[in-house]
Amino acid sequence: MGIFNKLFGALKKTKDNLSEKLRVLFSKNKLGNEFYEELEEILISSDVSVTTAEEVVERVKAQAISEKLKDEAYVTGLLKTILTEMLEESEVEPPSYPCVIMLVGVNGVGKTTTVGKLAHYFLSKGKTVTVAAADTFRAAASEQLSIWAERAKVRIVKHEEGSDPSAVIFDAVSSAKAKKTDVLLIDTAGRLHVKENLMNELRKMDRVVTREFPEADFMKLLVLDATTGQNAVSQARLFDEAVELDGIVLTKLDGTAKGGFVFSLSSELSLPVIFAGVGEKMEDLEFFNSKEFVDGIL
Repeated sequence: MGIFNKLFGALKKTKDNLSEKLRVLFSKNKLGNEFYEELEEILISSDVSVTTAEEVVERVKAQAISEKLKDEAYVTGLLKTILTEMLEESEVEPPSYPCVIMLVGVNGVGKTTTVGKLAHYFLSKGKTVTVAAADTFRAAASEQLSIWAERAKVRIVKHEEGSDPSAVIFDAVSSAKAKKTDVLLIDTAGRLHVKENLMNELRKMDRVVTREFPEADFMKLLVLDATTGQNAVSQARLFDEAVELDGIVLTKLDGTAKGGFVFSLSSELSLPVIFAGVGEKMEDLEFFNSKEFVDGIL
């Protein structure tokens, strides 16, 4: 079962909402400037940024004019095609092995839970997994990760609370290399993207992995709460500047009726969503599929 089959109920609300807005738009407007202005407003109301909404509408407008087709089904299909292409332009291949995935982000987005779900995901693909508890600041963070590691039946590398997170990563990399582990998942402390000292710490962790495990496919993924809305783009921009992100893990996708910022991440920052979470269970996380996502919301 695809991830968006699991999400059908939540996405159906979004789809119904967008479809109703488009139906009303078509019923009162012929294709023209007013129509395209309202189409832009509909996209912005779904958390697509102004810049990206303008780009999408311009592409729809240009193609609709060139092909002289104006019916509702055509324009809706054209919108789906353009949105799908926008996501596919930044898509990446699944990781090669050995790989290291370091999860970064602000507090409360679900990084530790996501490590557990990613462990389950890679185990289901027949890969060996080690997790590193590099969140050494939050009280009981390593204990929480230990519970997930136990549930997923994977090894965990951790130090005492207050330890240097880069030291945890060094030991975890050494262990993964010695045991020829396929996947090393790194949990990091939540940090505000505006705190320069904390972003510098991320850069240090990045350097440790790059220096000690150059043969690994190293992915730095920003964990974003899907209910964040427009602020997600500014968060992503600042984390990207700090550590050159490779993509996004979207959590709580079952808790939002919008999610349009996904298109802005792709269009403005060339950052793809790589994994998406749709629930609380271990198996409720999958590799992101652009076409299924667009089909699910439009």
